[in-house]
Amino acid sequence: MKTFFKIIGSILVLIIVSGAIYFFTNNEALPEGKKGKEADDLAVKMFTAINYKAFESTKILEWSFRNKHHYKWNKQENIVHISWNEYKVTLNTKQYEKSEVYIDGKISENKELIQKAKDFFNNDSFWLVAHYKIFDSGTERSIVKHNDKEALLITYTSGGTTPGDSYLWILDDNYFPTSYKMWTSIIPIGGVSATWNDLKKTESGIFLPTKHKLSLFGMEIPMGDVKSYN
Repeated sequence: MKTFFKIIGSILVLIIVSGAIYFFTNNEALPEGKKGKEADDLAVKMFTAINYKAFESTKILEWSFRNKHHYKWNKQENIVHISWNEYKVTLNTKQYEKSEVYIDGKISENKELIQKAKDFFNNDSFWLVAHYKIFDSGTERSIVKHNDKEALLITYTSGGTTPGDSYLWILDDNYFPTSYKMWTSIIPIGGVSATWNDLKKTESGIFLPTKHKLSLFGMEIPMGDVKSYN
């Protein structure tokens, strides 16, 4: 028995040491950027590249997150149909008290599922349309030098589920996003990157990601059969 606990203890120590080494070798400090007109101008160029005007007029978006949460978002009416496992929530994003919950197809008074659906939507929709949210209320924009090129740092000072998060958008020569680096409260390591180059031009004219590849342990986030239409 003592030998067993020694083995378990050795494994735990190895995991802790490995985790500490990974953290200190991969953690990046949040870069300091320059705010002002130049940063806003860079953001406008990015908006032009991804056709923000089409996003404004898009009515319906459909996707799934890791094949677990499935969405149909009527953006114009502020209604999102979210389903996972045996649950379905019709989420009213302006008046949450008007949301409806279904369990196994039957209406339910379980209000906790409304909050869960809200949290799912805040996270999962960000992975779908974060590139269209760089001028949202409560955002700050800065220019950062990254690999001798200009990159756009967005900090969310309010709103969403985790205000205070920052994202550094890496752009190509046409101001199209290819990836971003993250400094978030959910991920303890700063500077984790995620690709934004697997973009699909959808029916309404906007570009939506079909998947993301993260630098964190080679993780991948599939976004399902992404669609947008009017």
